[in-house]
Amino acid sequence: MSTVETPSGASAAPGPDSRALTVSVVIPCLNEAESIAECVTRARTAMDGAGISGEVVVADNGSTDGSPELAEGAGARVIPEPRKGYGSAYLAGMGAARGDYIVMADADLTYDFAEIPAFVEPLEDGADLVMGSRLKGKIHPGAMPPLHRYVGNPILTGILNLFFRTGVSDAHCGMRAFRRDLLPKLDLRTTGMEFASEHVIRSSKLGLDIREIPIEYHPRAGESKLSSFSDGWRHLRFLLVHSPTWLFVIPGAAMLLAGLVATLLVLGEVSTFGERFHTLIAGAMLAIIGSQIIQLGLFSRTYAAYYLGEHDPLFDTWRERLRLEHGLMLGGLLTLAGLACVVVVFGVWASDGFGRLEQEKLLVVGATLLVLGIQTVFGAFFLSILGLRRRQPTQEEPGPMHPA
Repeated sequence: MSTVETPSGASAAPGPDSRALTVSVVIPCLNEAESIAECVTRARTAMDGAGISGEVVVADNGSTDGSPELAEGAGARVIPEPRKGYGSAYLAGMGAARGDYIVMADADLTYDFAEIPAFVEPLEDGADLVMGSRLKGKIHPGAMPPLHRYVGNPILTGILNLFFRTGVSDAHCGMRAFRRDLLPKLDLRTTGMEFASEHVIRSSKLGLDIREIPIEYHPRAGESKLSSFSDGWRHLRFLLVHSPTWLFVIPGAAMLLAGLVATLLVLGEVSTFGERFHTLIAGAMLAIIGSQIIQLGLFSRTYAAYYLGEHDPLFDTWRERLRLEHGLMLGGLLTLAGLACVVVVFGVWASDGFGRLEQEKLLVVGATLLVLGIQTVFGAFFLSILGLRRRQPTQEEPGPMHPA
């Protein structure tokens, strides 16, 4: 008999009717004795009432209050997951799910399980991911703290939409549904609360059909396990590290542009920052720092493309057209220009008998160009190294040797 292996290594027998199941309702659970049995009962009632063949899978994350036994008594299949975390529980539950569609919901009665058929309908119509939207639906009094409703959720959702163009209104809604056969492509990995963001981001990067439906959100039963600031930071951190363009390239380009503008203003005898030489130093620093940050973004993008399989159309076009030689040429020109400036300064200084140095501005410009040129040359080499593709060894060519 075949088995379904969960991420924690446990195996669950699919059973003789596994192929007939349409929906698996997956519920993560950690000490939810007050509500877990009611959640399971409502989910089963909703599916039975709509004529949906389904199951309820409760992924228990180490409960000590009898939640697993209560869930089993209500008719759920309980999958233990000892590794702590919201994402860990979901990964275990999804790995054991047997339905064609997976419906996700929390174990605290905040979501209405009677809405399960409303999530299944768009999937039957061809959608890949159906997101619930509390903001477009109804949030009952006391269900969501004002800080989450008016600050945290809108800001994080806005950033997610800006970075990844998902177009959803409530990216952190815990009730959603998707096709189970997409799990290998989604390759979800995060173990904490940022799992919700990863799910949406990966779906968007894969170009999946994402739809939204308005839902109701109720006050929770039991004690909340959310930590507003730490969980919010984990979400923001996740968004940033998965968007090298916004984390590196755009801020770096802004700094580089500001540095170049400041430098040109000084060289043109115009200053808006007080002392002209101080402005020149600030401009040089901004240009160098901006160049370094841009290169970090290009390194990150290249790594994501070649080793993580994550692609960006604009970056892919740039990567296909530019070669190592282009970077070496640009870096070489910048280096030569910097050297020329330094040579001119040294020549004038020597002609004055190595007295007072009168060409400070040109010297700063030359030094800046030298730094930018050297950075560009070695950055181009590093990009080329990141872009090396592993070749399969042939019979005539042995494979790479590995240390013992």
